[in-house]
Amino acid sequence: MRSRVFNLLRQPRALLLTLLALVITALLIPAERQIGANIRLVITHGAWVWTGLLTFGAAALAGLAALLLRRETLAHWSLALGRTGLFFWLTYLPMSLLLMQLNWGGLYFDEPRWRIPFTFAMVSVLLQAGLSLIGRPALTALGNLLFGTALWVMLLPAGSVLHPESPVAQSGSSRIQIFFILLLALSLLVAAQIAAKVPSRCKSAR
Repeated sequence: MRSRVFNLLRQPRALLLTLLALVITALLIPAERQIGANIRLVITHGAWVWTGLLTFGAAALAGLAALLLRRETLAHWSLALGRTGLFFWLTYLPMSLLLMQLNWGGLYFDEPRWRIPFTFAMVSVLLQAGLSLIGRPALTALGNLLFGTALWVMLLPAGSVLHPESPVAQSGSSRIQIFFILLLALSLLVAAQIAAKVPSRCKSAR
């Protein structure tokens, strides 16, 4: 049964259906009084960011488990999750720029919630490229463990200038919070579907 579910997740059409469900859910978000229909992009952006964070965190935990248990399979999962986290991180950055323009009327590159993620995105590109070239499971596990830990430690306590601290929590709208949870769940499912396609391609990385 578990193998059946896993194989279903890896099907391209399953990923397309999940993405379609995510888009439809985002379009159903009701407009907000202050920023209007832009709230749909704001909530989707938030779910995308948290999916990247959680996926990098999962890559770090898989790396830690691989080092402690000396299991290469866990190192391959760490690699898959690290690459998946990078996908979400790189695609969330353009959304940030668009939201800056729409909601702030311009681009503010010194915003901590932009500067820190952008820096980690560049580091992650180099890290994942290096880990793929070296192809050592132990180094993959260690690299993703250190990167994921550093990202969480640096980003969570980061302050903000124009960026709201927590748009969803501060919205006071249960409908917006419910839509955020739905979008986060769908985004995490997308992450799982992407990661599920990677390990089989990494088994030669020794």
